[in-house]
Amino acid sequence: MRSLYGKFLLFTVMIMIGSFIIAFLVVNTFYHQQLRPQNDAKNMKIAENVADYIESDQHIDLDEFLSTQAKVGYKLYITNHAGEDQFYGKPFRLENLSDQAVEQVLAGEQYHGMRDLPKETFVTGFFSDEMANTVGVSFTYEEEQYGLFLRPDIKLLFTEIHYLLGGLFVVMVVISLVAMLFVARKLIQPITKLTAATKKIGAEDFSLSLPTNRGDEIGQLADSFQSMANHLQESDELRKQFINDVSHDFQTPLQNIKGYAALLHDAKLSNSERQDYTNIIESETERLSALTKQLLLLTSLDSLTSPMQQDAFSLDTQLKEVIQKYRWLMEEKHIALSLELDEINFIGQAEYTEKIWENLLSNALKYTLDYGMIEVGLEETENDIIITFSDSGVGIDKAHIPFLFDRFYRVDEARHDKVEGTGLGLSIVQQAVALHQGSIEVTSKLHEGTTFTIRLPKLDEALND
Repeated sequence: MRSLYGKFLLFTVMIMIGSFIIAFLVVNTFYHQQLRPQNDAKNMKIAENVADYIESDQHIDLDEFLSTQAKVGYKLYITNHAGEDQFYGKPFRLENLSDQAVEQVLAGEQYHGMRDLPKETFVTGFFSDEMANTVGVSFTYEEEQYGLFLRPDIKLLFTEIHYLLGGLFVVMVVISLVAMLFVARKLIQPITKLTAATKKIGAEDFSLSLPTNRGDEIGQLADSFQSMANHLQESDELRKQFINDVSHDFQTPLQNIKGYAALLHDAKLSNSERQDYTNIIESETERLSALTKQLLLLTSLDSLTSPMQQDAFSLDTQLKEVIQKYRWLMEEKHIALSLELDEINFIGQAEYTEKIWENLLSNALKYTLDYGMIEVGLEETENDIIITFSDSGVGIDKAHIPFLFDRFYRVDEARHDKVEGTGLGLSIVQQAVALHQGSIEVTSKLHEGTTFTIRLPKLDEALND
């Protein structure tokens, strides 16, 4: 397989050859259609002047005069009725003048060989060095009729300036080829680096340094490639961190289950100890179950590439149903609940919005102390729908707020020592909100409480999307 560099050179040479052939054919056609009749007329005028001069001065030395004409750039051939002929100047490459043409000129008619020469595709008539490609006139010298056939001597016409122009053309071609070789190599170098970079990425090596300071298309490609490599590196680091976090979160409860299950084999355990160990195993099992469900939900949200199926449903009814599920926990902790819900219809995926409310409400209940307060609000404004979850719980330090929605991020130790989550709930909330083209904000103060504010598009905007 040819390299891009080789292909570039091949195409360049082919274009040069093709353009030369096309230019030659165009010039050749232009000569035959336009210049050849003019060239014939011009040389016929010269031949007539030569003949008139000879006839006007019968005392000139004909041989010397015609030799002089040959030296200034012409090939001449004269003949008479007796068949006596003479050449002046360089010999013709092809002596193909017909007897009919000779008789025609000796009879006093003109011969337009340059004009009437058969057209040739690859050799223009101007350069065809043959006797048929001449002009002919008759003249009288010393009472004898002669035929004069004349054409320019192309070799003599190529003076120093023509050689200079020819040399200039050759030098231009050579310099152009060398320059194209250099430019081609410069163009191919960044592509070669990009090829090497793709192999490094294939080997999960993202330490790339590409030339992104160019302003052309290759520079834009390198810049995009570098940006892609950076995103891949970030994704790879997140993937590895995710696997590490998942492994850690599974490993801890599994070790607890294994350890306490081993302790249960001890026949000397009291009933109260056995019950405590059993409760711990049950708690760790529930924790694993919740973690698994949340991971499956996150995977479902991550893999959602096509538009999700959307239905119309009542947001206020859904919120009331979610709150009803947790009514027992509120009564158990003596938590007061305040509801301000407008009747609002919404277009979306009810399964995912339900997970939003469940996670936010369970968090509020988890971090609100006994006899605390939870407020849930739902209102429709001119631009969007606003849902708020506020609690009077332990609050969150400002340093933790930017990381709340990161997967497996926990601030339990800073909030309450009796609760522990999976670190996935708020990640699920944020992704579900984003899928509904909404936004979420957090405000919190330590020992005062936390407020989550969600903004979703209104019904008409959701329908348009």
